[in-house]
Amino acid sequence: MPDLPIHLWYSITSLGGAGMTLPLALAIALWLALGYSWRLAAGWLLLLGAAIGVVTVTKLAFLGWGVGVRELDFTGVSGHAMLSTAVYPVVLFLMLLPARPAVRLLGVLAGLAAGIAVGLSRVVLSAHSPSEAVTGCLVGALAALVFVRIAWNAEPGRLSALPVAVSMMVLAGTMHGVHVPTQRWVTHIALKVSGHDRPFIRAKWKAARDIRPAAAPLSQTLNTLEPQRASHV
Repeated sequence: MPDLPIHLWYSITSLGGAGMTLPLALAIALWLALGYSWRLAAGWLLLLGAAIGVVTVTKLAFLGWGVGVRELDFTGVSGHAMLSTAVYPVVLFLMLLPARPAVRLLGVLAGLAAGIAVGLSRVVLSAHSPSEAVTGCLVGALAALVFVRIAWNAEPGRLSALPVAVSMMVLAGTMHGVHVPTQRWVTHIALKVSGHDRPFIRAKWKAARDIRPAAAPLSQTLNTLEPQRASHV
């Protein structure tokens, strides 16, 4: 694990917050619609929406019903890891779409690396287990790479790289650190749907075990029955 100051890990993890990544995702869709086609914009939003759906369903399942995988310490896909690995590769791809394929590819890889760094930060800060961060990165990367494959040969319209890059950097700088209470919203929905008063909590869920007593060994059972048989003779 990289030995970085804790404040740097918090700065990295904030790059995956919904307050920053969702506005960037909407800006991507807007630029796609203006400079390329509304079909590409709709395709991007559908792919991202599907990835968000995966995160939401897994979180609802755990918070409302305690559905998870104890062996992997998995209670839901990491939203920060998913959003960052989905959005940043596409941001850089869109900026570099008019450039040569090799340059575009480097941009996509850099975006994926940024998303993986966010996923790592979630583990370092104990916000998620490794399995939750890894699945978040995988879901987000899948959404990004599917879109990149679809849009790889898109013919640019009246869109140039400079205004896209400037707008994305200004938006990122403006929205960095903005907090959106997505976890609170998901928890509220989970309680409403499940009918429970309180959400499931990782620590108690991990501690829960089958406490039924194990069956006594056969030899012990026979030894217990011997005095009873003797009393009846």
